[in-house]
This record gives sequence, structure tokens and C-alpha cells, in this order.
Amino acid sequence: MSGAVSSAVINLPAMRTRGWIIPAAALAAAITAAGSAAQPATPRVPRDAGALSEPVVVELFTAQGCAGCPEANARFESVAGEPGVIALTYAVDYWDYLGWQDTFARPEFAQRQRAYRRALRLRDISTPQVVIDGRRQVVGAQATALQSAIDEEAARRNFPPEIEFRIGGKRVGVGSGRSPSGGAEVVAVTYTPGPQEVDIVAGDNRGRTVRHVNVVRSVRTLGDWTGQPALYALPGVREPGEAVAVLVQAKVDRRILNGAVLDPG
Repeated sequence: MSGAVSSAVINLPAMRTRGWIIPAAALAAAITAAGSAAQPATPRVPRDAGALSEPVVVELFTAQGCAGCPEANARFESVAGEPGVIALTYAVDYWDYLGWQDTFARPEFAQRQRAYRRALRLRDISTPQVVIDGRRQVVGAQATALQSAIDEEAARRNFPPEIEFRIGGKRVGVGSGRSPSGGAEVVAVTYTPGPQEVDIVAGDNRGRTVRHVNVVRSVRTLGDWTGQPALYALPGVREPGEAVAVLVQAKVDRRILNGAVLDPG
């Protein structure tokens, strides 16, 4: 990942929210009610009544020049709206040689995918690929395998560090917890919520309209998380309508400990 944001890390008291998805307009009320509100559980997964649950982070690596990607994009979109799922689409640039320059791709997105290849001990990278919670992959976003992986991760109880947006969405606090071997980092993923369509005029998908959902615009590391409560500055400049997903992620094995979304409001 690149483009680290310089920010002071401040010790905080223990926080009470875990993996919330909070609209900016309702931020103040959400923080006030932090002790009583809970995120809806993912369908089909039994939950203890009243238990707080962390979301499942589902990341799709795709390309507009990849012939097999439009169908995978559609399968990914079918799960993106599920309660308790943070779905993020990264466009990679290594298909551009076929004649179409991907309009959403950035080199750092392919770098993020390569980091998962090392962590998951894969022989190579490929598209389409879905990574769930940084722990496992589903190649091609096969519908049954994808839904099964999401359900299994939703049932996992990790008791992760809590995440809370503060100061009108300018800061994010991460609570205390057990830091993984090798340490962890706090990552801000800025994306455009909802679907977008692009008409392709060259390459393998020439003449097709390719649809994406929750397209990632940037990935920035906000700082290290050592297991102690800390406060981080969020990216200060965002386009209208953009959301930010904050992920607490292990540096070595790349598993995602928790995530939360600050909606554009």
C-alpha cells in the first residue's frame, strides 16, 4: 500500500462500538447511542440475541479488460448488499496490455492483491479473485463458494478491536485488543458506493458494458496499531458521495481484524 497519511496517534479510553457502518449525518447520535445499537447480523448465520458482530470484509480484484470478470462482478454485487458485509472492488491494471486501459485501475490495487498472494501462499495472482476477511480466497467469485465463505466468516467470533468515528468523521479511533504476530496497521479505503457502468470499446470485452459496485478510489495506511487504543486522522479530501472503509489488518498474514464504514451521509 502507498500514500501513507501522516497522523498523530493518541491514546484513548476503551470504546464501545464494534465494526459499525455509520452515516456521517448521524454520526453524533450514533456515538451517543454506542452502548445500545448493534449492526444487523448476516442472513442465514445464527447469532446470540443482542450480541455485537463485526462485519465480513469482501474484496474483489477485477479488470475491465478481463473477459471472465463481468460475470464475477455480477455475482459479487449480489452479496455486496447483504447486512454485515463490507464489499470493495479493486480494479487492477495488468490486463491493460490487451488494448483497453482500465478506467478505475491503480498500481497500488495490484500491489494489495500481490500482498494477499504472499500471505495466502498462492502460486500467482489472477482475476477475478475475491478475498474474504484477508483469510481465504474464492477464485472467479463462484456464487456458492462465495456465499459459503461469507457465512463461515460471519459466524467466526474474534472479539476484535472496536472502531469508532469521531470529530465529525475527521478521526477514527481503534480500541484495545490483542495485536497479531508481526503487528497490525489501520488502513483507510476510499470508495464510491453503489454500481457504476463503463462502456468498453477495445480489448477482450469490446462492445460490452461492464458493471462494478463499490469501486475503490484509494488505499492509505493511517498508522500502526499496537493493541492499545489510538486515534488516527482520516483522509481529508474526498469527492462528494465517497465513503471510507477503515480496516484493522495484520501486517504479516493480512487477516482483517475488524472493519467499519463512514458513509458519505
